[in-house]
Amino acid sequence: MAEVTISNKDWERVKIKLQRKYNHLTDQQLNYTEGQEEALINTIMQLVNRKREYVVFTLQKALANMDNNRL
Repeated sequence: MAEVTISNKDWERVKIKLQRKYNHLTDQQLNYTEGQEEALINTIMQLVNRKREYVVFTLQKALANMDNNRL
């Protein structure tokens, strides 16, 4: 089970933050459906060539302060 839970509403903000950090990521690559966090984590791991722990930490950090656009 995924260590993070992301709603569709929050995903738009999180996606923007990820695209600012990793400017090569496209909207199509970051396609997400609520409840599919595990698939999202695996996809991001492959796209940014990072370990699972780093990707989960990055997503948690993005969710921690939704008003801030930085990661």
